[in-house]
Amino acid sequence: MCGRFVQYRGIADYLDVLASDRKIVSGYDNHPIGRYNVAPSSRVSILYGVEDGLGIDAVHWGWAPFWAKGKRPDPINARVETVTTGKFFKQLWPNGRALVMADGWYEWVKDPDDPKKKQPYFIRLKSQAPMFFAALAQVHPGLEPHDGDGFVIITAASDRGMVDIHDRRPLVFAPEHARDWVERDLDAGRTEELALGGCQATEEFEWFRVGKEVGNVRNEGAGLILAVGG
Repeated sequence: MCGRFVQYRGIADYLDVLASDRKIVSGYDNHPIGRYNVAPSSRVSILYGVEDGLGIDAVHWGWAPFWAKGKRPDPINARVETVTTGKFFKQLWPNGRALVMADGWYEWVKDPDDPKKKQPYFIRLKSQAPMFFAALAQVHPGLEPHDGDGFVIITAASDRGMVDIHDRRPLVFAPEHARDWVERDLDAGRTEELALGGCQATEEFEWFRVGKEVGNVRNEGAGLILAVGG
């Protein structure tokens, strides 16, 4: 995890839940984003702290430092257990903190009788409220893509029943922790404390089977997150 997620509301809907008193320095509208099958390497709207408030930009999902470019595909995730101390994301930690606005994510479970077959599941908050994935990003604000920009979603170990779906999950913050995460003057100790202990509890989530159409990145639409039998 996380290899595919959903971001379907309008930007203002996420901002209302975030309830931050910081100024939004980027322009945006509240047309529904309407993305039910967000895939790696696409450009995704993220939130990040800037000197005068919060910025919103569409940024490439995937990032690698310059010295690792071209050796393999850019990572899309970063493990919380090593992101604070490892070399790979040193350029982004801790000042590249960002938030990915989302409404849920997908995981695939292998069929015990045929490992080649996988059943997709959709995971969301039981309240169906927006959620905020902890992320690290390199961003040059503006309308034009900038070489080297990108983001990764921070993942944590799953627990309880969710581990049956996948052993990793995105680090999902409740709004109060999400607000702290993008504060510009957040000290290193609090940053690490949020990363290691701020994930929303498993019992706040629900998950169910969805159609296998989500496996094709060209498929879109609200029907992808509808439960199916089985």
